[in-house]
Amino acid sequence: MTTTTRTRARASTATSGAPTASLGSRLAARAAGGAMRVFLVLVGLFWLMPTVGLLLSSLRSPSDIASSGWWEVFTAPARLTTENYAGLLGDARITDSLLSTVLITVPATVLVVVIGSLAGYAFAWLDFPGRDWWFLAVVALLVVPVQVALVPVSRLFGTLGIFETTFGVVLFHTAFGLPFAIFLLRNFFAEIPRELLEAARLDGAGEVRLFTRVVLPLGGPAIASLGIFQFLWVWNDMLVALIFADSESPPITVALQQQVRQFGNNIDVLAPGAFVSMVIPLVVFFAFQRQFVSGVMAGAVK
Repeated sequence: MTTTTRTRARASTATSGAPTASLGSRLAARAAGGAMRVFLVLVGLFWLMPTVGLLLSSLRSPSDIASSGWWEVFTAPARLTTENYAGLLGDARITDSLLSTVLITVPATVLVVVIGSLAGYAFAWLDFPGRDWWFLAVVALLVVPVQVALVPVSRLFGTLGIFETTFGVVLFHTAFGLPFAIFLLRNFFAEIPRELLEAARLDGAGEVRLFTRVVLPLGGPAIASLGIFQFLWVWNDMLVALIFADSESPPITVALQQQVRQFGNNIDVLAPGAFVSMVIPLVVFFAFQRQFVSGVMAGAVK
């Protein structure tokens, strides 16, 4: 009986000491997690600082911008005004450039996503002569820089009569966006289990139905990621727009650059115009951030 009592006492002591060690581990883990959260918040605030500064500058008068920095707004918030945005909306060149940017970005993004999805599915699951060699040719196009094609494509577009047109800019962005789109989606679609596709075929699904009902829903995260990348690339592009776009109604990047060159002190138009040009891609990204993260994580797991 004495030995049994001592054994129970030791077990009780060991058991009572376990929560203390576990509590210390939890406190250390929470402290580390809290420090990491604080660090990430500080990094996020630092990353957003230029955007916040541009927003506050766009809400200040030209005289205030010329006399002090944007941080001075915290000492006199009542001096904020929306007159700059009223002037921006009254500037026909800026509003036309925003419309031109939308007319270029949306079709270029949609075409790349649609054609890239179809080609990616074909390279992943359809058998046709020279499939692997054609895919290697697509991968090789990834290393071709845009600058190499500017002169020959300009001559070609001039011959076809589409130089300095919206259609020409959309065609250029689509052509140079497709290699990456096909490469990305082909690799993603190839990871879909073959048994799933064979089961759908046994149920009588053709290639079109298989693509629309099975492959596209499973590839939604990758397609959303591709759409975000393509939208950001085309919206923020300046080189292609400067060469191929219509000089009378250029995209917003070119229009803002021309404002700087011609009216260097026209900050009351430049600040709100630059903020609008920046905030639209941010809205698109945050609207599809869940799909983007899902696509990135799916690619990492695979």
